[in-house]
Amino acid sequence: MTTLTPGSLDELRDAVLDRPGSVRVAGAGTAADWAGTPAPADTVLSTAGLTGIVTHNPGDMTVEVRAGTPFAQLQEELGEHGQRVAVDPARAAEGATLAGLFATADSGPRALQYGSLRDLVIGATIVLADGTVARSGGHVIKNVAGYDLTKILHGAHGTMGVLAQLVLRLHPTPQATATVAVPCDRAGMADLARRVADTPVEPTAIQWHADRLLSLVEGSERGAVSRAQRLVDIVGGELLAPDDATAAWDAHAAAVRARPEGRAVLRFGVIPAALPGVLDGLADAAEVTVSPRTGVATVALPADPDVVAAAHRRVADAGGTSSLRQRPAGAELPAFGPAPASAALLRHVVTSLDPDQRFGRGRLAPWVPLPETTGVSA
Repeated sequence: MTTLTPGSLDELRDAVLDRPGSVRVAGAGTAADWAGTPAPADTVLSTAGLTGIVTHNPGDMTVEVRAGTPFAQLQEELGEHGQRVAVDPARAAEGATLAGLFATADSGPRALQYGSLRDLVIGATIVLADGTVARSGGHVIKNVAGYDLTKILHGAHGTMGVLAQLVLRLHPTPQATATVAVPCDRAGMADLARRVADTPVEPTAIQWHADRLLSLVEGSERGAVSRAQRLVDIVGGELLAPDDATAAWDAHAAAVRARPEGRAVLRFGVIPAALPGVLDGLADAAEVTVSPRTGVATVALPADPDVVAAAHRRVADAGGTSSLRQRPAGAELPAFGPAPASAALLRHVVTSLDPDQRFGRGRLAPWVPLPETTGVSA
């Protein structure tokens, strides 16, 4: 297996053209054990050489960034201009790259207010399996041309094409943040979160972890604290001191990143009303962190194929989706739940964009089977 580290778009295109056979795209490696187990590849394409900002338009609040740029580095550079990409994935602390986060559909608690990278990426430059350089979207936020190709690669785990550059919509960095913590067990989590959401405070994030509901408020120096105090007056709890607030959110992020020994980590999403029932049915779940207003949860389960498959089925029965995030080395566990009807469309798209299935073989299995089982030539 050969590893290539192109340093430019031209070098990336040439690498795809010059290296026949299967290709695995690698970023910082923080999600190497997510989704399906990758099949052996002839070539590994590292995005480590594709870093840095291409164009930043502070007035338009957009930025174009090379795919291998560490997300934390991008945020630091944008912060010098009072701007940010308004997502807060836990893996950023491990050096996760922008394209890696996009390819794995990773986000964070602020998705309640701002959505995921799927909502914030407004354009992309992509190298397809035949070496075609495709560009979609751009720096104009209302420009809808080509959005679909970019969105197809969100959560595609390095299949169908290689992300070279991304254009993102930015938001201002808040002057201040404040966090309210309310003690709450899992049984009362959903009702309390609903009460918080019904207040006029408009929290940026609502997250349940370690028997506390955390509500994040952003705004001006005076406004953030006064709104947070109003939330305390309405629902109870306490306004955390800045250091305690930082520790609380860091603990949540650490739980998301955790690799508990002998356990698998599953992330799933359902409609918020179905979330308590799904969690109640996962008797073996531990290390739970939940966003009760978006319906997204991360749980640790025994690394047993039957247990993981049962969890996938329970989520699917509730109309949701789930994917494996982290597993013990060598564990053969189902990456996804029962294939939905849309899996046939997914296979058609994969065949259209990458007919030989060069990129990311195995990542979307069994929804997208390996070529040997589909009749696609290797």
